[in-house]
Amino acid sequence: MYHPFSIAETIQTAWDVIKKNYISLIVYSVISLIFYEIISFLTGFIVIYDNQYSQVTFVFFMMLVQSYLVLSFYKLILTLMDKEYYEFEFRDILPSIKMALSFVTIGVLYTILIGTIIFLNLRLADYPGVQMVMDKVEIVAIGYLLIRSIFCLCFIVDEDSGPIESLKQSFYITWNNFFKTLGLILIVVFFIALLLFIINLIITLLFDVDSSSYVAKIAAICWFAISFPTVQVMIMVSYRKLVYSHKDLDDDVSETL
Repeated sequence: MYHPFSIAETIQTAWDVIKKNYISLIVYSVISLIFYEIISFLTGFIVIYDNQYSQVTFVFFMMLVQSYLVLSFYKLILTLMDKEYYEFEFRDILPSIKMALSFVTIGVLYTILIGTIIFLNLRLADYPGVQMVMDKVEIVAIGYLLIRSIFCLCFIVDEDSGPIESLKQSFYITWNNFFKTLGLILIVVFFIALLLFIINLIITLLFDVDSSSYVAKIAAICWFAISFPTVQVMIMVSYRKLVYSHKDLDDDVSETL
């Protein structure tokens, strides 16, 4: 390939994007979180949980809200990455209803898959040996599927792909880069875990141990403020580089605009 996928270059590019746009990313993250909490709080007063239908409706509605927030954040990252090439407005980062429904559909598909696995495990309760083997196989299989489909949301927001099409596209670009993608994910997980440890350590040293709940809240906010934009930018940058690699293009955005 003209420009093969590189973990080191991906991390460097993601770091450049975060440095240039961190304030915009964290402000939008906090606003999205507050908006989601407000919607969840207000919905709790409106919805009456008197039957399973109302509960399912509430879950579906919150999934829809969450899909809008996540997809809009992905569109914001893409827009910030490309903003030097064109001007944009707030409406440009809002996902369509088709995108939101595609997100929800993928969530439902994975929910059905996991539910089926749980059902099969319950059926094997009388065979502990078989169940133990199946548990390990299922963990590996689900992990594999999640890694191969990690970029499906990127295709939804970038190319307006449907749920099945976006999954196929994600599987396609990770086919020859599975272990590189896995390595990148492990690096990000290690970074997030290390970050959480450092934040907890610093805040614990600065605050009284008697206010453990207060310290935990501060640590959670700090962790979210740093980790959430970092992870999302890493995913989007990886997606862009994988797409350019498969299209036999350099990872210069201007070549594809």
